[in-house]
Amino acid sequence: MVLNKNIQNVSFTNFFLMILLLVVLTCTLISFYAQARPKTKTIHGHDLEGFARTKIKNETIKDLACWIALDGHKYKFRLPALAESQWYTANDKGYTYINFKTWCDYIEFHPEYQKYNRG
Repeated sequence: MVLNKNIQNVSFTNFFLMILLLVVLTCTLISFYAQARPKTKTIHGHDLEGFARTKIKNETIKDLACWIALDGHKYKFRLPALAESQWYTANDKGYTYINFKTWCDYIEFHPEYQKYNRG
């Protein structure tokens, strides 16, 4: 009877350790994914005529491949280290910062962006 309780305690301990190991591995993988994206800042504003505009600031020490999309048009460009892109302005006052979509990644993962101008 005492032997049976010890076996149950060992089984529960092993199960608990396996669950703990699974949680630690999952958290580690999630943290690697969160750190894999380049650090950028999207800046929104309006020009003197009231049109919405957006630019991206690269806060890393590596070149990035980026695009800014508005109304189905993508403006692709390279963004040098620690630099800001030019302003990309909407052509209709009905657009707001919500209508702009942005994306950036390290240029070594997207070599086709080498042919685009610097942002």
